[in-house]
Amino acid sequence: MHNVPAVPLSPLHPDPAWRRRLATIAVGILLLWPLVAATEFYPWTLFDMQSLRAAWRFLSDFLQPAHDAEFLAMVAREAWKTVAIATCGLTLALLGAIPATLVVTERLSISRIGAGRISALPRILRQLVRWLLVLLRSVPELVWALLFVRIFSLGPTAGVLAIALTYAGMLGKVYAEILESTDHHASDVLLQNGSGRLAALLYGALPEAASELVSYTVYRWECAIRGSVIMGFVGAGGLGQRMDESTKMLAGGEVSTMLIVFVLLVALADLVSKYLRRRLG
Repeated sequence: MHNVPAVPLSPLHPDPAWRRRLATIAVGILLLWPLVAATEFYPWTLFDMQSLRAAWRFLSDFLQPAHDAEFLAMVAREAWKTVAIATCGLTLALLGAIPATLVVTERLSISRIGAGRISALPRILRQLVRWLLVLLRSVPELVWALLFVRIFSLGPTAGVLAIALTYAGMLGKVYAEILESTDHHASDVLLQNGSGRLAALLYGALPEAASELVSYTVYRWECAIRGSVIMGFVGAGGLGQRMDESTKMLAGGEVSTMLIVFVLLVALADLVSKYLRRRLG
């Protein structure tokens, strides 16, 4: 069977679907334009001469990272402060997430032993704690940081508390899911023989899930470092706050140096995560 050659497009042979294609494009533009107007996105302002000169000056400085001794010492202090904010915030989050995990993990419920089902009061308490964890992780840490900056003024305290609240909700949820999905024979045996829930967690559930729990915790620490930098832009201290100040002054070289340090911090957190997973594996 011979292939029929395609008829070339020409004024005498127009695209039969051109009206439908044109109508689709027109409808798309009509639907998109109100959204563009609502965002006040005016791309022609990018080609304003004043904007182009400012962008060129910033990019020229950005390609030459600042490296004077005084500035590098300040960056090192702020980078250390960023790590401290992330670590302290995650530690506080663990203090809230671990008790919440004990409550919401059904495998560690003493009331279900024998009867096979959870009694009413523990079920209500478990649901309330679940809702609390949902509330904590639903509010981004940046929003918490904005709130705490208003309460405690500018500084690392706002960043630490913001990470603690949001990450407590995340850690509590994921820890419970990890413990529910692992082999629960050892913890069930401990509970049936009169062990407390904490002992069942430490000696029954944790050995099976330790690798996943540590991996996720270190991953969250890495996320906390990134989050603490972002929260610095709203005054929560650390490297982000200094980066915000340099960005407002269009000091491209300073921003470039701080971005390099930020990348190194995240890379260091990734190396720590790999090392701990290898040790536990």
